[in-house]
Amino acid sequence: MLRPMSLFARITLPLAAVNFINQANRSLVAVIGPLLALEFCLTAAELGLLAACFFAAYAMAQLPIGLALDLKGPRRVQATLALIAATGFIISALSADVWMLAAGRCVAGVGVAAGLMAMLKANTQWYPKERVAAVTGAGLFFASMGGLAATMPVQWALPFIGWRGVFVVLAGLAVSVSVWIWFSVPNAPPGVAPAPRRSLRQEIGEYGRIFKDPVFLRLVPTVAMLSTLNFTYQGLWSGPWLRDVGGLADAPRAAALFIYSIGMMTGSLLTGQAASFAQSRGYSPMLVPYIGVAGCLFAQAMLMLGPTDFWTMALLWFLFSFSGSVGPAGYAAIGQGFPPALAGRVATAINFLMLCVVFLFQTGIGAILDLWPRNADGGWAPEGYAWALGMTLSIQFAAALWILLPWWQPRKEAG
Repeated sequence: MLRPMSLFARITLPLAAVNFINQANRSLVAVIGPLLALEFCLTAAELGLLAACFFAAYAMAQLPIGLALDLKGPRRVQATLALIAATGFIISALSADVWMLAAGRCVAGVGVAAGLMAMLKANTQWYPKERVAAVTGAGLFFASMGGLAATMPVQWALPFIGWRGVFVVLAGLAVSVSVWIWFSVPNAPPGVAPAPRRSLRQEIGEYGRIFKDPVFLRLVPTVAMLSTLNFTYQGLWSGPWLRDVGGLADAPRAAALFIYSIGMMTGSLLTGQAASFAQSRGYSPMLVPYIGVAGCLFAQAMLMLGPTDFWTMALLWFLFSFSGSVGPAGYAAIGQGFPPALAGRVATAINFLMLCVVFLFQTGIGAILDLWPRNADGGWAPEGYAWALGMTLSIQFAAALWILLPWWQPRKEAG
């Protein structure tokens, strides 16, 4: 058996590299969104739809990918999907109109759809269950550097290679990571007997078991909302907010988004470690996700007030992303209530529901912003952003209250 550091370097890190590309791609639109809106003459709703079509394809791929991960393993699935992502990035780079760009975004969405899920599946196979959250958090720490790369470095690169050149770079990275995974990640741990062969119908039917599970139904709204909010705002609306509410020009806006990404990166590492530590001391694996919910709610309430001081804005978005980064620890907590053979399907079931909400949020926020006239610079009214934040805050608060409903009978191990 490989030692922990060797395991991480050979298995977790190559799979985290796909999530690096995923996070860079997600964060990219927050930086280049204003450029796309001007080049293609997009309204807020249309820009939101352009960003959301990536998540729609991402969501639709989740359930088939979860099944593939459980049946074929992370190596084969992720190496293949990375090549599909590269194809989507090339289509985006060559797009002559917004429809071709949207098509490229959809193809890329399918290609990176197993980014976190393949890593979770592999970690569940190779590590003890009490270490899964910590190892996944460490993987996401490295993956979150993709979010950093898509902020100030992209802003610096845009005058030289343009937004199309950025997509070409992503394509090259995706091909390289596919090769890395294929030659580094083993198919399965040694000595693990393959699961008994069953019909495809039986395997698909396990999703029914997951979606009917009382603990899954009790916890998934809270857990999914943590990642939903980070995907929604990091994936698009934090950048326009910093321009239109905070009044920041391109360079300071990229710096604030850089700080946002640092919050997500450090949060992924520290909250994963904290969740594993808390569980090893006998606390619920959901303790740290509950704390993350409180941090997200507070940050959104403060952002609704429309602060304009740079460091106040940057620190609030840091708190928001740090708190929301605990979502994968919640995924791991829910997954502990199911057999390892279902790990891929459990994770993708959560992700499917989360991404459906991301699609609704990104388009819904755009529709809210379009209720006010655009300003002379092409931006949107601060009042619209306040209403949008109020909407997401209210829905997250309702999801948190869902846990308190007395009519669930949760299993002991999922807390």
